[in-house]
Amino acid sequence: MTSVVTAGGISVTIRGPVLDESETVLDRLVSDGVPGSLASRNAKLWGPDAAALAARRLGWLELPETSRSPADLPAGPAGEARDRGLDRVVLAGAGGAAVAAEAMYRTHFRDGAAPAELVVLDTTDPHEVSGVLAGDLHRTIVAVVGESAEADSLRRVFGRAFAEAGLDGAELAHRFVVVAEDGSALAEAAGEAGHRLVPAEPDVDGRYGALGARALVPAALAGVDVAALLDDASRLLAVLRQPYDNPALALGAVLASSALGTRDKLVIADHGSGLHGFAGWAEQLVGGALGKDGRGLLPVVVESVDAPGFELTADLRRVILGSRPDEPGAGREAGVTVAGPLGAQFLLWEYAVAVAARVLGVDPFDEPDTGQSAESTAALLRSEEGTAPTVVRRPPELVSGAVEVHAGAEDALRGAQTLTEALEVVLESVPEGGYLAVLAYLDRRGDAAAAGLRPLLAARAAKARRHPAPVTFGWGPRYLHTVGQYHKGGPRNGAFLQVTGAVTGDVPVPGRPYSLGELQLAQAFGDLRVVRSLGAPAFRLHLRDRAEGLAQLTEALA
Repeated sequence: MTSVVTAGGISVTIRGPVLDESETVLDRLVSDGVPGSLASRNAKLWGPDAAALAARRLGWLELPETSRSPADLPAGPAGEARDRGLDRVVLAGAGGAAVAAEAMYRTHFRDGAAPAELVVLDTTDPHEVSGVLAGDLHRTIVAVVGESAEADSLRRVFGRAFAEAGLDGAELAHRFVVVAEDGSALAEAAGEAGHRLVPAEPDVDGRYGALGARALVPAALAGVDVAALLDDASRLLAVLRQPYDNPALALGAVLASSALGTRDKLVIADHGSGLHGFAGWAEQLVGGALGKDGRGLLPVVVESVDAPGFELTADLRRVILGSRPDEPGAGREAGVTVAGPLGAQFLLWEYAVAVAARVLGVDPFDEPDTGQSAESTAALLRSEEGTAPTVVRRPPELVSGAVEVHAGAEDALRGAQTLTEALEVVLESVPEGGYLAVLAYLDRRGDAAAAGLRPLLAARAAKARRHPAPVTFGWGPRYLHTVGQYHKGGPRNGAFLQVTGAVTGDVPVPGRPYSLGELQLAQAFGDLRVVRSLGAPAFRLHLRDRAEGLAQLTEALA
């Protein structure tokens, strides 16, 4: 059986048994009047306890239209920057908005010929930041988005770097465009420094803000045609009130029925959609909005429909991002195929996840568990004897060449004597029906080989276990703002493998008593403390030499 729901430029194709499962949920959503209520911004859809926050977080439903106003659509700053020869845009921020802006840029200029370069820095890794600082600062403008520790530290680091490059006064001030809510501490700091301020929507958060100022400003600065994105979203917006022929409602029913049933892992693979980087944005939305109160849907982004981990098992639901609903070839038998342009896809998934949250009985807009890691990080940075450099001196349970294995307790490695044996212990520690999250606090560019650990571990997991465990991958600290909520608030069936690396050239943070390297380690250790306190198996691999250590890990898993 196959059902194709097409409207507003989007097609959602549902095949096989998932159709029967989702139709029951869909009928319930229609009978409850959910499409009309959500389109009317009814804050009570997620229950009385969630109503107060939802009332302040439903602005995303109107962004395809409201983001067109001159205050929100930054044609002015973009034109001014290029007139001044500033064609290198650094996004300093974290969370869904940063991932969305990166997807916009990579998709819009997937064939090259971009008028400006966009560099997304949602990291505290000193190697990665140093690499960006080594670029041409005289062509660089920095978009500061949000008030995360990453954004604050990077704003300070680039301010000093610009000053050392000979910029001062108005020229230095104009090298920053700040996106923040009016009245916020960041907005006030921007005003005092003379930076250009673009107001962020007060009723939209970063997770649901793909079509808001937080994502559109840096994308527009880099030359993305954000008006076209909004046009595509507007076509879908027009059909979201419909109870039928509503692809967003259909996708929401699929997500909800999967999470309610046995298929609580959502494997997402791209198959020629042309939406580069979008799967990562969908991952942060699904994981962060639904993973709480012991419930949720684990997003598992894989490299392709042929990648290890895409195979259909009892607890996986597969979603293919395609170019058309009848896309032939590998993976066509998957449960769901979604096709359509990027702007509409953002709105489609935001709506679908909000609908699924209602069915699951969770608030899609709160993040009750993300603060634990931030508090743990802050405690490490405040303590004179508990700073990250002190904690890291704890002896490892195993050393193999350039790789240290830290398991938290000597018996946690179960007598493993080699790196391969230690990695087998990590895989065996995954609870039945659970997952393994690989979390790399490294340089996304210089240590890009770390991402290759996911398919290698997934392939080995498929051979080593009777029931293969899905393996996810995230860069730290990016994942803290994306799927970190699921790790702490979702079902307690995860195991965690952190990868940290030696710092050979640190970067001080002006006005702060720590460096980027110390902040990065505190973020890693802070999150490790939290997941261990929740009883989850958690291991850390520390690379004494990053390149050599990654090569060793690859060889051990081959």
